[in-house]
Amino acid sequence: MFLEQSVNNIRNKGWIEVITGSMFSGKTEELIRRINRAKIANQKIKVFKPSIDNRYSPDKIVTHNEQAVTSIIVNDAEEILKNKTDCEVIAIDEAQFFKNNLIEVCRKLANDGKRVIVAGLDMDYTGNPFDPVPQLMALAEYITKLHAVCTNCGDLAQFTYRKSKDKEKIVVGDKKEYKALCRKCYNKMYL
Repeated sequence: MFLEQSVNNIRNKGWIEVITGSMFSGKTEELIRRINRAKIANQKIKVFKPSIDNRYSPDKIVTHNEQAVTSIIVNDAEEILKNKTDCEVIAIDEAQFFKNNLIEVCRKLANDGKRVIVAGLDMDYTGNPFDPVPQLMALAEYITKLHAVCTNCGDLAQFTYRKSKDKEKIVVGDKKEYKALCRKCYNKMYL
């Protein structure tokens, strides 16, 4: 379980936190909660999201229940390094939409003394690891895995099921395109 550090322990110490799980598990909601707590602690924060994620807002990270925080839009993880100055906390949403260079970017930020909070899917719609999140989990000091509720049976859901027959790895969508399923229901639908 993630235990938030005191403000005194945060200053000048870097680490990586990963918030992961299926779609509709509350990853962005938890990211926003941590951002808000860092604001209460008077920490300087910068929030980033990939330009591909324009589902709810072009310039904010937004939860499925419409909580929002203004963010900096980037096309590539390297751009985060150019915008890191004058902050203690870096928050990154939708990590699965970045290339694998996000791994080295997060490592550099943490080594620079930044608290790096990353949220993203750990598995794609086929139930396979969704890079770069699994690699970030291996490097992270703290990992929080969240579960949704299975829309078929009500159990805990850890899989993201794509409703369409589209075979592209990345299809940006919401409840129209995806639903959360438990292992048993996912296997019935997918296998």
